[in-house]
Amino acid sequence: MGPHPAVAAIRLAVRRVLHDILVAHSAAPSAASSPSAPPSPSSASAAPGPRGSAPRDDAPLVLAACSGGADSMALASALAFEAPRAGLRAGGVTVDHGLQQGSDARAAEVTDRMRALGLAPVEAIGVSVGRSGGPEAAARDARYTALDAAAERHGAAAVLLGHTRDDQAETVLLGLARGSGTRSLSGMAWVSGTGGRYRRPFLQLDRHTVREACLAQSLPVWDDPHNVDPSYTRSRVRHEALPILEKALGKGVVEALARTAQLSRDDADALDAWAARAEADVMTTAPAAAGGAQAVHLDTLGLHGLPTAVRRRVLRRAAIAAGAPAGSLFARHIEEVDRLITGWRGQRAINLPGRVEVRREGGRLVIRQG
Repeated sequence: MGPHPAVAAIRLAVRRVLHDILVAHSAAPSAASSPSAPPSPSSASAAPGPRGSAPRDDAPLVLAACSGGADSMALASALAFEAPRAGLRAGGVTVDHGLQQGSDARAAEVTDRMRALGLAPVEAIGVSVGRSGGPEAAARDARYTALDAAAERHGAAAVLLGHTRDDQAETVLLGLARGSGTRSLSGMAWVSGTGGRYRRPFLQLDRHTVREACLAQSLPVWDDPHNVDPSYTRSRVRHEALPILEKALGKGVVEALARTAQLSRDDADALDAWAARAEADVMTTAPAAAGGAQAVHLDTLGLHGLPTAVRRRVLRRAAIAAGAPAGSLFARHIEEVDRLITGWRGQRAINLPGRVEVRREGGRLVIRQG
């Protein structure tokens, strides 16, 4: 008799990703999985390595990021089962954000649970959460910084994250509310981070499936009270906005939003590639130091002939190259800069975050810091 259907589903999802990691590792440094596309169903069929045997000490290491919640415990269990069969080593990391009383003891419990699953190495990392960008963004930044450091320290080939299709739908809805454009609507990538470090095997699985897999395996899980705290935006989306949408529009909203994420990502990738080519054509001066300031010069005539979506991507790339912090550069900033191209009336210079100034000088757009 085979495993419970939910357990089989999470194992299959992880098996596909482990295959892709092995392929990328064997072909390094030239090969890397596309960050845009989900794993191919065929990729589960032929993972290299001796199935059923213990992995070698020098086998690539894959870490599971585990909070102790249902999604990450399901992920850790599937990784512990599949990695040795693929000839890979499997470990785990939990991050203690220090935002709740007793969080250090809870992190210790999570490490014990990961060890009980057979993961090694296992590590709990305490972080200090700042305030930049709000509590959710600050916690996320601290978490990824810790995970990056753990991956470097252990020489991990990849870090698996337990985000589900429901998480993807919430991310798309948050991006839609911000009006942030196609890239924001594309949600979370299957593969992200430096060198494709982060992998999300569960983006096609719903939250119910991963929780059912934990129940079927009698895995203890911890339900973070922050996930139901209405002071957090994502919690309100999860427990208020999405249920209202499903009540008004019918079932299938989560699936539709997740599908929108993939379609938006495909479009955004194509437009970004177009913008990169266009940038090379309209940039008359490469970023260079001039009196301590970086400057980017762009040809206004060439910019004017580009479609709006491509032109604004070029402007954003140029502003970041000149020193504007990407996280502080919003659509309204780029729209103002765009008017120097499409609605030129002799306007004054535009000031952007990071002390970056954009000024039109004849047939050139000059973007410099300082």
